[in-house]
Amino acid sequence: MIRMAPSILAADFAALGADIDDVAPGADWLHVDVMDGHFVPNLTIGPPVVEAIRKRTDLHLDCHLMMTDPGRYLEAFRSAGADSCTVHVEIGGTGELIARMRELGLGVGLAVNPETGFEAVEPWLDRLDILLVMSVHPGFGGQRFMPEVVPKVQRAAGLAAERGLDLVIEVDGGIDTSTAGTMAAAGARVLVAGSAIFGAADRVAAAQAIRTAAEAAAG
Repeated sequence: MIRMAPSILAADFAALGADIDDVAPGADWLHVDVMDGHFVPNLTIGPPVVEAIRKRTDLHLDCHLMMTDPGRYLEAFRSAGADSCTVHVEIGGTGELIARMRELGLGVGLAVNPETGFEAVEPWLDRLDILLVMSVHPGFGGQRFMPEVVPKVQRAAGLAAERGLDLVIEVDGGIDTSTAGTMAAAGARVLVAGSAIFGAADRVAAAQAIRTAAEAAAG
């Protein structure tokens, strides 16, 4: 099953509640990009906005923490209503962060940037719920899809099947109807899309078109 996770980074923050309502019929998750201005060169939102979103929707809130020190904020995000949090393998301390997320009852995600080798995440696969493979450099929406990350998704999917892991592979960056099939065929099952959905006149139809393209390729 392909799950769609519209990224609110591409929404109109002055009308965020209305935008969430608009996209919800075509969404399985909401992807919430949290950036600290240090790990990535952009600043976005924090737990208070997640709390406001939680009051607006029952969708799974998938919080992608592009932060140098996410451990300081995990409890706050859980209290605000996050269902899962994803931290980056590049910051280190992965084992401790995974343990803390488990302790808090959060879904456990680990993200890997395009330039980071698969060997950085492979040791952690059996402790994760979500592996987020970035198909753009994190920090800003609207970037072009990087096809060179496809083998990383294929390797993760192959190892998950070989080891019998209950691992969801998520991809984020440049996902639209032209790239969704490539990622789904490689093994991705959660697709994050921002501008391709929120920038469309009919957002539900846009999400469904991406889902349909992915499902056709996934088989």
